[in-house]
Amino acid sequence: MGNPLGDEVQDDLGRAVLRFLGHLSEQRRASRHTTAAYRRDLAQLVRFVRERRPGAPHRPSDVDVLVLRGWLGQLARTHSAASIARKISAARAFLRYLHRRGEIDENPAAELSLPKVRRPLPTFLDVDAAAEVMDAPDAGDAEGLRDRAMLELLYGSGLRVSELAGLDVDQVDLGEPTALVRVIGKGNKERVVPLGAHGARAVAAYLARRGELAGAAPTEDTRALFLSRRGRRLGVRRVQTLVHRYGALGAGRADLHPHALRHTFATHLMDGGADLRSIQKLLGHASLSTTQRYTHVSIDHLMKVYDAAHPLAKRRRK
Repeated sequence: MGNPLGDEVQDDLGRAVLRFLGHLSEQRRASRHTTAAYRRDLAQLVRFVRERRPGAPHRPSDVDVLVLRGWLGQLARTHSAASIARKISAARAFLRYLHRRGEIDENPAAELSLPKVRRPLPTFLDVDAAAEVMDAPDAGDAEGLRDRAMLELLYGSGLRVSELAGLDVDQVDLGEPTALVRVIGKGNKERVVPLGAHGARAVAAYLARRGELAGAAPTEDTRALFLSRRGRRLGVRRVQTLVHRYGALGAGRADLHPHALRHTFATHLMDGGADLRSIQKLLGHASLSTTQRYTHVSIDHLMKVYDAAHPLAKRRRK
């Protein structure tokens, strides 16, 4: 894992952070992204403690509520409320871990309150724009068929970009009556989602010519579903670049990103009458509150339609 705390000589506090990070990745099976975020946030806390008490033997018990408040006061000068809230959560989890192990008498972070964070509503496309993006790739070659299948999975099945890039061929079942894809999501949790008719046709068309990409390099990843022109697994950054391209070509949206297609998937399901619990399962959300954000998007969209079309709304504007 390396030393997340810089080149400073390790002390009890630094070693405690290393143990906690190991616990996250090995016991809690947190994703690399989550572990890296905790590593950065806790490294900042450790540096603050060391700067506040230079030369002292730093121990986990040094992190008391006064130290935490001083650290957050320093962060408030340069960080957003959302960033501060994440750092508080990291400190809480770290100190809770130490408390449960008996390494500290109490969790001082439990006394901290999270700042109020106003989360922006998810970006999404309307139905016509989404269809135009799906049709943007050139279906005349293997790469174009790959890209169409990729877009259909992001929009038609609501996959995260990391889930899409990590798909293997054997995770897709194109059998009748329902085509399915087995997804490994956050925390290595598995879920099964339907492909839909358009998605199944797009994936089948791509698989029929996937061999043209698979033979492009001797180092080909034989398991990966989506391959680059060199026969290697398509990475997250490349998927993001392709979505930007097709967003611009299909809908005039060069700012389109893979998560916006996932948002679009959820919003269109909501508009179509799907219940929150079903959408939660399809998206792989651990908490229903995360899925509930799409109700706000749909209501906002509904109000715009009402204001534009209903005679009472027109009368009020006059």
